[in-house]
Amino acid sequence: MPIQIQVQPVTHYQQNCSILKCDETGDMTIIDPGGDIELILDICTELNGNIRYILLTHGHLDHAGQSRQLADKLKVSLIGPHKDDQFWLDKMEDQSNMFGFEMTTSFTPDQYLIDGEEIQLGNSCLKTIHCPGHTPGHVVFYLEREKSLIAGDVLFKGSIGRTDFPMSCHEDLIKAIKEKVFLLDDQTIVYPGHGPTTTIEIEKRTNPYVGIGS
Repeated sequence: MPIQIQVQPVTHYQQNCSILKCDETGDMTIIDPGGDIELILDICTELNGNIRYILLTHGHLDHAGQSRQLADKLKVSLIGPHKDDQFWLDKMEDQSNMFGFEMTTSFTPDQYLIDGEEIQLGNSCLKTIHCPGHTPGHVVFYLEREKSLIAGDVLFKGSIGRTDFPMSCHEDLIKAIKEKVFLLDDQTIVYPGHGPTTTIEIEKRTNPYVGIGS
């Protein structure tokens, strides 16, 4: 595949930070660098590419916490999520206190994303899909050529994102998965925000929350 995807769990929540590199051009992006940025930077050094920007799927602390700090350090743009998650980005200090993280200052990304927006990475393209429910502004990133989905906390192996947070909506999440995510190619590899990879086909068939018969 022209895009190499390396997943590194970070923070005590073991959130999957995804590092993508186009092997044809060397261009890279980091998705959801919620913490442990020195570890992330070490991996980027080993990959030996050019980091173009940082992407966020949503505004929860374990995904977004140190993203502004890292973007400023690298002097790159911080892009995403959808504007409806500014509610969470404005609460970074509160989240830090509540969940026992290093204090993180609230921030605004350099650019919000909208449904259907495409982001170029080398010779490939990441398509933004707005999937509200876990948070109102949650987005996922689909690489059609590579049949890969960076899913954040929308869809996990055998599970789905929690919807017991402020501004979460269970019905919206189910609708987004069934009417957007499950329309992707069955062979698409799903890279969740926590836990192991899976595929669209497996989750359609076996996921007890959104699969056949759910």
